[in-house]
Amino acid sequence: MRLARIAHPGGVAFAAIEGDGDDAQVLEIAEHPFGDPNFTGKRWPLADVRLLAPILPSKVIAVGRNYAKHAAEFGNEVPQSPMLFLKPSTSVIGPNAAIKLPPAAGRVDFEGELAVVIGQPVKNVPAARAASVVLGYTVANDVSARDLQKADGQWGRAKGYDTFCPLGPWIETKLPDPGNLSLKSEVDGQLKQDGTTADLIHKIPELVEFVSSVMTLLPGDVILTGTPEGVGPITDGQQVSITVEGIGTLTNPVVQG
Repeated sequence: MRLARIAHPGGVAFAAIEGDGDDAQVLEIAEHPFGDPNFTGKRWPLADVRLLAPILPSKVIAVGRNYAKHAAEFGNEVPQSPMLFLKPSTSVIGPNAAIKLPPAAGRVDFEGELAVVIGQPVKNVPAARAASVVLGYTVANDVSARDLQKADGQWGRAKGYDTFCPLGPWIETKLPDPGNLSLKSEVDGQLKQDGTTADLIHKIPELVEFVSSVMTLLPGDVILTGTPEGVGPITDGQQVSITVEGIGTLTNPVVQG
């Protein structure tokens, strides 16, 4: 099932998406998408609604240097344990919303990632049971002010600006093997990243176990699993598109903030 948040003529709602292309329909969900969703009976063509960020997490937990070649391209060692940092909920935007470049930043990079969406309150989940607490998967862009990241020596400011965590276009709840998916990033149609989640150093079950050993995860919380090599700068007027196999494409324009 593909789960989305939509803006429709009557307001904002969660919805399930059926079909593809011009025939795609959105079916409104009552209340929330966790567990077995209840449908209101309202539906619209996908073209008649606007896709929003598919979830509004209480927190976004990101994993740094989780692809060996990405660590190497910045001259960094691969961490023995997952390297965690947080992005605020206010950094989250949806498909086609603008990434705003802050005036204080000299270089802002895109980072295409697979994101894990948690489906229930959990703490200390063993890796063997991790899949049972996952609602689904979506596409993410861990936007990063690279010069500020280097200057500060920590990542809170560089990764935490408003609009620095695009998510979407929806949450896919049925992925046969999230550990072996193609991930591609394009800037203005030019391929920049061409990776696979098979190269994750710390795999998804391990990440869920590790993160949940540190902090309680709530329904809708998001874990960003890391980015492959090929990240690079984005500038005013460009467009970033990130595609994860089995999910879809997340596209965002870039504007000066």
